Amino acid sequence: GDVMQSMAEGEIQVLVCTTIIETGLDIPNANTLIIENADRFGLSQLHQLRGRVGRSTRHAYAYFTYRPEKNLTEVAEKRLSAIRDFAEFGSGFKIAMRDLEIRGAGNLLGAEQSGHMSSVGYDMYLKLLDEAVLEEKGEAPKAPECTADLNVTANVDKDYVSRGEERMDLYRRMAAIRSQEDADDLLDEIVDRYGEPPKGVLNLIDIALLRAKARQVGIKDIRQKSGDVLFTLSNLNFEAVGALCSDPDYKQRVTFLANAKEPTLRFKLANGVDSLKQSKLFVEHYTSFCRS
Repeated sequence: GDVMQSMAEGEIQVLVCTTIIETGLDIPNANTLIIENADRFGLSQLHQLRGRVGRSTRHAYAYFTYRPEKNLTEVAEKRLSAIRDFAEFGSGFKIAMRDLEIRGAGNLLGAEQSGHMSSVGYDMYLKLLDEAVLEEKGEAPKAPECTADLNVTANVDKDYVSRGEERMDLYRRMAAIRSQEDADDLLDEIVDRYGEPPKGVLNLIDIALLRAKARQVGIKDIRQKSGDVLFTLSNLNFEAVGALCSDPDYKQRVTFLANAKEPTLRFKLANGVDSLKQSKLFVEHYTSFCRS
């Protein structure tokens, strides 16, 4: 509009606006950017916003601010550190890799992705390809993959595996884990190549095993919400659910959500034990009831 035209022509010197400017706005005269509450933005957003200045031969400055009394979360600190560290021209790929590390590569280990091959990830691409082949053969599709979203640290840190290509390969191979034997073989190789793995790597392997075991008993989604973990079932086993809800260890902690769109069990977490460990025990108990 008229305001943007005036800004582009240099008639006004300061523009106060929303993040709408990240969508390809090109004003070469703009050489200073100040972002308020930068800790609330995603890493890709910060990178796009920073690109609105420095679009000419003039030296440009981008200031990412947050309130001095605010305690930043660990993730927010990592995002701001990344946008500070990768400031050189052509750093987009490095920022994307750091964003992957901060997020813990959730999409690579889950089935909920979208887009074309370059954006959906190797694991999802193979799944879609496999489904297409089965459809052409007239065979029934395989049981749906299980996704897992738990509040635990699960990533391959660059301090442990420095090369981005090797980290991506590890994510792919972890996503392919289907048994304890698969996990043990991969872990032995990781220890031989890189030394004792940090907690984040061990958690990635445990999550892959959790997904594989949950899938075998018809659990298609595991999602933590505050002090609860929700288990969504692809098929309802009345006997197993009834036995689990009646079990002394779970009687007061497991609830069947009758109002949910799909069969769902809500599991109340115990204090002091991480959600991944408790979820593994839950799936083991449910599996035993399914097979009894």
